[in-house]
Amino acid sequence: MQWLSHYWWIILIILIGMFINGIKALSRINYYKSLTRESKLPPHRDNNAAWDKEEDEKWEKSNNENSDKK
Repeated sequence: MQWLSHYWWIILIILIGMFINGIKALSRINYYKSLTRESKLPPHRDNNAAWDKEEDEKWEKSNNENSDKK
């Protein structure tokens, strides 16, 4: 552990670099575009199979209507 007392500044530089790279990566995210993008996956399924089937049918119908418009 003596090496830690001699080279603490190298560890500090590495941690600061990781923090700066994390901030840079987060600043490149376009939140508005990801929120407006439509999901290609069906809605989440739970244990209510009858309700899920109705929701899936509605989702497929609306998805097919949207694909016809494009």
